[in-house]
Amino acid sequence: MYLNNFEYFAPETPGEALDLVARMGNKAKVLAGGTDLLIMMKEKMIQPEYLIDINNVKEFKGISYEPGKGAVIGAATKISEVEHSPVIRDKYFALHQAAGELGSAQVRAMATIGGNSCHASPAAETPTPLVAFGAKIVISSVSGDRELPLEEFILGNRKNALAEGELLTQFILPEPAPKSASRYWYIGLRDAMEIDAVNMAVNMVLENDGRTVKDLRLVMGSVSPRPLVSVEVPGILVGKEFNSELVEKAAQAAAGEAKPISDIRASAEYRREVTAVLARRLLQQAFDAAREV
Repeated sequence: MYLNNFEYFAPETPGEALDLVARMGNKAKVLAGGTDLLIMMKEKMIQPEYLIDINNVKEFKGISYEPGKGAVIGAATKISEVEHSPVIRDKYFALHQAAGELGSAQVRAMATIGGNSCHASPAAETPTPLVAFGAKIVISSVSGDRELPLEEFILGNRKNALAEGELLTQFILPEPAPKSASRYWYIGLRDAMEIDAVNMAVNMVLENDGRTVKDLRLVMGSVSPRPLVSVEVPGILVGKEFNSELVEKAAQAAAGEAKPISDIRASAEYRREVTAVLARRLLQQAFDAAREV
């Protein structure tokens, strides 16, 4: 469980960090929280020659919000800061919920929101609500920046769209729509710190009548190699008055869209069943909350 020998760099500006990432290429790994990276190094899954620690780059950290435009979260922002941010709790409640369920308090104090997406675990907590909000990411390099929807960044299990010399630097969350609300939850085998068997986020927008669904995003985690954005659930509910019959139909549709595997945490059949349970629960919760906005 010893780390391999490596050379360590701790840049203090974005320019220094991006120059190192460009020069070191695939021989380097970026250290933000390290809660996944260091475990992989100890288990000899990876043995980088260089570590680039971006924790001293203040431009890669923090949460800002501008009314009417939305929020920007630095990729090196700690999960605990996301969890306790009043802006995130008030405007992006599903992300607040997901951040609070990631690992232990000690892990949340170290882990970063960028690392949670870059690691691209199918069971990762924060990508699910971020995708539900329509979040975009900023990918930076010495050549400049590019933006990408988060659901296009995560390509599969431990796979993302970063090219050599690129670094994920920001998340951009749009301003929440009027009369909207979001909810997140998960199912595990026990009420303890563990990897989710299934997680889900719902972001719902209502018409002014407080009954008709205007827009909806339901995103499933741990039932596909990447966050799975439901196509059928919005097709069932958008433009319709919310009712229990449609919710049941939507829940079954979500279960049908899920593409789970069987592993040590749960069988595929169990995952499909609890996908329907989560969909029923979160659709109703989001609807009730949106009516109160």
